[in-house]
Amino acid sequence: MENKLIQIIEAALLSASRPLSIEEIQRLFPTDQTPSKEDIKETLNEIEDLCAKRGVELKRVSSGYRMQVKQSLSAYIAKLWEEKPQRYSKATLETLALIAYRQPITRGEIEQIRGVSVGTQLIRGILERGWIKIVGQRDVPGRPSLYATTKEFLDYFGLQHLRELPGLPDLPDVHSLDMELPLEEEQKEVESQSDLQAPH
Repeated sequence: MENKLIQIIEAALLSASRPLSIEEIQRLFPTDQTPSKEDIKETLNEIEDLCAKRGVELKRVSSGYRMQVKQSLSAYIAKLWEEKPQRYSKATLETLALIAYRQPITRGEIEQIRGVSVGTQLIRGILERGWIKIVGQRDVPGRPSLYATTKEFLDYFGLQHLRELPGLPDLPDVHSLDMELPLEEEQKEVESQSDLQAPH
C-alpha cells in the first residue's frame, strides 16, 4: 500500500488546481481504507524527497500542500503560455504590502503612510482577487473598514505563515500616526461610506 499511497497522493496533488489539506487527502479514500494523518505526513515527506531530482517540488502553503514547478525552472516553463502573467501597478503592490505588513489597517492609514490617496477601485480589485478581506472597523469617526490578508494571499505567494514574509525597511507605525481626522476629511470619509452603501 505504501507505493500506492505515494502514487495516489502525488496524482491528487498534480491534478488539483489548488493546495490540498491533509483532511482533503484523507477524503479521497474509502472510509475503511483512510490512512492516518501521520501516514499521510510521512508519505508527503517521501514525495518531497523523491522530487529532489525532478523538475517539480512539493510545497507547503497556508491551505495545505501543492506540487509546483521548481522556481529555478520557471523561466523555461513560462514559454509554454502565450499570455503574459498579469502585471500589477506599483500602487497596487505598495498597498498590498502595507496591508500584509501592517494588518489590520484602514485605507486612511495606508494613505497616511504612502502619502497619496488610495482609490476605491484599487482596494476593490485586491478584494476581488481574494488576497484581502474586511476584518472589522476602526473605532474612529466614520468607522473605516479594517483590511487584512487571506489564506489565498499566502497560497499565491507560496507562504505558509505571515512570519515568512521577507524583511522590510522600517515603516511608520500606524498607531503612532495622528488618528484624529480633520473635520473636512472626516466628512469626506462618511460621504464615501454612504456612497458605497447607497443602492445603485
